[in-house]
Amino acid sequence: MISLLRPLRKKSLLYADRIRRGGLYHDSPENTDIERHLREAVDWLVRAQDAGTDRGVSWGVDFGGPFLDSYPETTGYIIPTFLKLADYYKDESLLRRALEMGKWESEVQMECGAVMGGRVNANPSPAVFNTGMVLLGWSALHERYGDPTFLRSLRRASEWLLELQESNGDWRKGNSQFANPNSTVYNVKAAWGLCEAGRVAHMPQAIDAAVRNAEYCLSMQLPNGWYRNCCLDDPSRPLLHTIAYAMQGLIGIGVIAKRQDFLQAAARTADSLIRLMGKDGHIPGCIGPDFKGAVDWCCLTGTAQTAIAWGRLFQLTGVPAYRDAMERANLFLMRHHDIDNPDSRLRGGVPGSWPVWGDYGPFKILNWATNFFAEALLLQKSIA
Repeated sequence: MISLLRPLRKKSLLYADRIRRGGLYHDSPENTDIERHLREAVDWLVRAQDAGTDRGVSWGVDFGGPFLDSYPETTGYIIPTFLKLADYYKDESLLRRALEMGKWESEVQMECGAVMGGRVNANPSPAVFNTGMVLLGWSALHERYGDPTFLRSLRRASEWLLELQESNGDWRKGNSQFANPNSTVYNVKAAWGLCEAGRVAHMPQAIDAAVRNAEYCLSMQLPNGWYRNCCLDDPSRPLLHTIAYAMQGLIGIGVIAKRQDFLQAAARTADSLIRLMGKDGHIPGCIGPDFKGAVDWCCLTGTAQTAIAWGRLFQLTGVPAYRDAMERANLFLMRHHDIDNPDSRLRGGVPGSWPVWGDYGPFKILNWATNFFAEALLLQKSIA
């Protein structure tokens, strides 16, 4: 009898948790002022950087809890966003913050040149993906300022990635201990970071390596745009989050290397996602090989990334369907973005999923979700 009651008790506890913590964060169905939502997201990121004792950006917040330790991986790609935001707002303080993030990344860079996996810690382990993400930040800073600190860091990181790359372009070694080592096709976004480093630091070998990885990514793509072995947990139904990483990486490398086949591959995925998206902008958080939704919850993180990919494809192709899809996705995100919460740890931040108890980042504000949201809104503003 006790064993029969356990599942019921567990279900009751989960339901109670939804009531207790789910009610801490509220949607904004009536407020779709893009400037207000962008400002609140930026202000949350600023608070997340100021929350700790270093100049990295906090990983995020468990609903009801404090800001968590800084996260090197995502701080890396928050840097380019802050550089763009500084230009948009004409705000020198955002430039200063981006510089502080980059210098902190150099301070915590591992001796081997890699960036650590997970939150900042005293016993770091190297991670291919995280290293590529921080390369996006160091590359943007080096291109803007020419600071030798950033050049040294990006060269060391690039050399580490080059040393570990397999002949087919994949990375089998050096992947994060938190990742599925057999399902990292999304590493193509890390390859984009390597490609950016090669571009700004004049390292053709880095660009060549990124191209090889993008070619490997293409070999794992189905005709409908779905990718094999492209998920943190379950490659049979990958997260929209990791699918979008693959799109972003292919677009970034495609532009630098002038490879139309990479852009066309990203467009195959983007086109299938347009067909999958609901009229209200909802995209399922996990997607099967038939390119149909495998869950009923939405990955807000992946939705923001997909909006960015659609926006970039519109800029590159001029196809109106991409702009329209970006705007619809951003509207969904704004309607599920809490901009009036009295708790400053929650106000303006973006949860991993909607409902907030969805399987990706349940009951958590994530700095990368918030960053992608801000980037997607800023891109829409630049296109309008």
